[in-house]
Amino acid sequence: MSAARRHELAAAFRAGGKHYDAVRPSYPPAAVDFMVPGHARDAVDIGAGTGIFTAMLLGRGLRVRAVEPSGDMLEVLHSRLPEVIAVEGTGERTGLEDSSADVVTYAQAWHWVDPMQASSEAARILRPGGKLSLVWNQLDVSVSWVHRLARIMHAGDVHRPDFAPPLGQEFYAPESGQWTWTQQLTGEQLIELAKSRSYYLRASEATRARVESNLDWYLYEHLGHAEGEPITVPYLTHAWRARLRS
Repeated sequence: MSAARRHELAAAFRAGGKHYDAVRPSYPPAAVDFMVPGHARDAVDIGAGTGIFTAMLLGRGLRVRAVEPSGDMLEVLHSRLPEVIAVEGTGERTGLEDSSADVVTYAQAWHWVDPMQASSEAARILRPGGKLSLVWNQLDVSVSWVHRLARIMHAGDVHRPDFAPPLGQEFYAPESGQWTWTQQLTGEQLIELAKSRSYYLRASEATRARVESNLDWYLYEHLGHAEGEPITVPYLTHAWRARLRS
């Protein structure tokens, strides 16, 4: 993705932090185990958004700093996690000091940065032996009804099975982990989830209405769910961890 295209799409998240925080899922604890080195004491969560993954790092007893370019998202993060030092910045320019972290994390955010510049910045703020860890949640499109749901939602973060995130030469080849899990959501919550995606946020009113109408038909008429009925939604979580070269 070109820098111009990344900036265009990412601009959709400059507002709507409360809505994003209310509808986006968390991550499997096993993924956090995989991403965080056992010796880690200091973590930097970049592209932290409203602090969904930041909270999981904090729950591991880590000292956590969060970096996020959207002031609206940071406002929600400050409200829910006042103990976290949170600063406005990007993966390419965090403004943090050299050699100050044991792990740098990106949750649902690496595709918004220039991977070579962000790798160099992560390497700068990591201590020797530190790790850069990336994670994505996605709808499990190996399930046929979920595959169609993802297409209707225009879920752009569904990766091919052979996907590997690009990293700079500052890091060794990444190790990967994968987990399947489920979340209980109503049809109404699934529609709200679709509204938190960059495709919807950037769309015209006519396109937004069409997405909502298609989801309403698919969930309630085609699949036959009732309003308010819990739906078991399969998720797939991919994570990668890469150690800083000496």
